[in-house]
This record gives sequence, C-alpha cells and structure tokens, in this order.
Amino acid sequence: MTIIPAPEFSVTVPLSEIGSTIVSRQLAANATERAALAKRFDLLALDMLEADVRYHREGEAIVLDGQLRAEAQQACIATGEPVAARVQEPLNIRFVAELGHEPDAEIELAADDCDTLTHDGRVIDLGEAVAQSLALALDPFPRSPNADAVLKAAGVKDESEAGPFGALAALKEKLEKK
Repeated sequence: MTIIPAPEFSVTVPLSEIGSTIVSRQLAANATERAALAKRFDLLALDMLEADVRYHREGEAIVLDGQLRAEAQQACIATGEPVAARVQEPLNIRFVAELGHEPDAEIELAADDCDTLTHDGRVIDLGEAVAQSLALALDPFPRSPNADAVLKAAGVKDESEAGPFGALAALKEKLEKK
C-alpha cells in the first residue's frame, strides 16, 4: 500500500457542510506551508500563494471557482538563476466521489474531466486543489534573460540553427565558402 503524504497546504471542508448555497472563502498559505510547497514543486521560493474561492454542491459534485494568485522564484533551466514567476489563474474545479476502478481498465477522459478532482466522501481539500492548480500554472521551462547567451557559449544551437532550415542555411554557407 502506498502511503500518501499529508498535503502541505490543507484547508478541508466537510461535505456535510456544503449545500447548494455558494460559500466564498479567502485562502492564504503561511510561510511554513509556502516553504513546503516550494520544496514539493522544486521552486527556489514561493513568496505568496492566495486564492479567492467560491464553492457549492451541484448534484453529487462540489463545484469550485475563483482566482489563484502566486509569486514564486523558479530556477532557470539553463543557468540556475532565479526567474520571477507571477501567477494569476482562474480556478474551475469539480470534486467528485472517488470511484473504484480496475488497474487495467481503460478510462475515457473528456475535456471537462481535466479539472476534476476526487474526494474521499468525507471532505474536500481546498488548499490542495489550489496547490495543484499552482503546479499546473507554473512555467515548466523557466528561462532567465541570460539563458540564450549561456546556451550559445556552451555550443547549444538555437531553434533557427537546429531546425531543417538551419541545416540548409549551414549547408549553403559551407558551399559558398568553396
């Protein structure tokens, strides 16, 4: 059995307290939670993580919408230098009951399923939903202003040199020198 670690930023709401009336809440991760999330998401720092959320029950699902705001420092993929990341992301999430499934069964996903999280039948975790949304909103390949120069100095070709037209340009240049 796999042990799932406790979420770093956990704000749980019992399902029994969620009705059809829309509830608004403001969430903000404290310094300890931000440091733990920075480690989880391989960030140099997570200076701010806040969200304004609204949630309510819609049939068997819990619907959450709102706005996520974050300020972070990511490491440049080429230089390791800090790259500032400012995130302003809308939140649109549906929480549905976790259904048992067979390990080898095929699962069909529709576009609407992409923002669906499961709950255990007792609580939903607003903080973990915000944290996962932050992870998806961050640039997976942050680059500092010096990245191109460092890569070029290391002999890495840029896209124009490495593509098919770059190869043709290099061949043309080689033929013109003869």
